[in-house]
Amino acid sequence: MRIAFIGDIVGRPGRKIIKENLSKIRMEYNIDFVIANGENASHGFGLTIKNCDELLKAGIDVITGGNHTFDKKREMFVLLETKNVLRPDNYPPGIPGSGIKVFDVEVDGQTEKLAVINLMGQFAMPTVENPFNWAVKLVNELKEQNIKNIFIDFHGEATSEKRVILMMLKGQVSAICGTHTHVGTDDLQIMDSTAYLTDIGLTGCRDNVIGMNDKVPISKATTGLGGHFEVPNSCKSILQIMVIDIEEGKATNSFKLKKLCNQSELIKTDAIID
Repeated sequence: MRIAFIGDIVGRPGRKIIKENLSKIRMEYNIDFVIANGENASHGFGLTIKNCDELLKAGIDVITGGNHTFDKKREMFVLLETKNVLRPDNYPPGIPGSGIKVFDVEVDGQTEKLAVINLMGQFAMPTVENPFNWAVKLVNELKEQNIKNIFIDFHGEATSEKRVILMMLKGQVSAICGTHTHVGTDDLQIMDSTAYLTDIGLTGCRDNVIGMNDKVPISKATTGLGGHFEVPNSCKSILQIMVIDIEEGKATNSFKLKKLCNQSELIKTDAIID
């Protein structure tokens, strides 16, 4: 099974570069299933029904979330009930939706199970249950069901929290990829058959501040006076994808692809295998 994960999609530029390139990339690299974090896909904050349908039609199979999941609350409640959309599973009890789903993936004419888990860290985040204990519980439950192929999107501010999840679950899950900071890290690796990347980085504008127009962030940094962050209407965009090959629950190969809007060639970086 070959799966792929796309980092935080930020606004229209992120959606546009996905629509223009994902189908071709899926075909060229024989990708069986695509996961994407879409909590910033609509105007940089949250996800609308219209934009969700747009991304699913473009070739994404399931959309994960994070601290901005409920920015467009009413539409998100509908999406969680009707579409392949997840929110962090460790939100407190009583929150609609789920952060785990098992999919049937067609691979070379046969069906394989793939579990996708969405979790959120604790540092500088909304109130959530302990993600570390929660992750162990979910993985144990999946193992009891003999589900071996497991992918985790860990949405967190602190890189240390993401590394903790790796050290706790290496050899037990297929892949872990971090989201939220919008800044990609250079530590793609496979450790004890678990593919890992601390943060995949954003898919959207790359020539500003975390995908947003730089005027308000600069004002906030220099004067303390903030404002509403806006996604630029035009910019230099980037599409970032982590690709993982999985056999019997174990990652056998992984690489990262970057597509820049002004370049035809993809930039490919292979994982270090430990």
